Amino acid sequence: MSSMTTHESVTVATLVNYPAEASVDIVEGTIYLSRPGGFDVSDLDLMPDDGRRHELLDGIIVVSPSPRRLHQRAVTNLAVVLVQSAPDDLEVLVAPFDVQAGPRSVVEPDVLVLPREDRDGPVPPPLLAVEVLSPSNRGYDLVAKRNLYQAAGIPSYWIVDPDEPSVTVLELRNDVYVEIARATGDQPLTVHLPYDISLTPTDLVD
Repeated sequence: MSSMTTHESVTVATLVNYPAEASVDIVEGTIYLSRPGGFDVSDLDLMPDDGRRHELLDGIIVVSPSPRRLHQRAVTNLAVVLVQSAPDDLEVLVAPFDVQAGPRSVVEPDVLVLPREDRDGPVPPPLLAVEVLSPSNRGYDLVAKRNLYQAAGIPSYWIVDPDEPSVTVLELRNDVYVEIARATGDQPLTVHLPYDISLTPTDLVD
């Protein structure tokens, strides 16, 4: 391994099971593995089962640390809200669940909504992808994943910040994400895609 920058939450023991030829960058506890020519989807199967999230973004393997309790509370509460409102032809899933968002990109949205289709068939594209921010992934979710989901044509992308708390709703307009709603604290939020949903950000963290 080369080009390694250190971070207090990542040790040599963390890195030893990752590909030896990888260049490593570490930003706020998130590990970015790259190599000439990039990694492929099959390389994800070789990642160690170390409790971290392994995603592939345009040929770069992104390894995120285990989430905080507040993060998981927001994920669970949001999933409950979405399930309670979901029509019968849609289903709500939570990570870990792989979504192929390009030829060399496989990601795991924290929460997603997708058509309820043949369980043995190909996974249909999500209608909604949600990412809950953590200190280690803010830039990744706010920029890299936003661009990836936009390029993949996912109609709705929500960004949940449990620390504020807030929910930002982005929807595709002419193939570009546009912020159509944002709520903080006890402000009510109602959206109509992928179906009618009402919540307040505080509901997600209380």
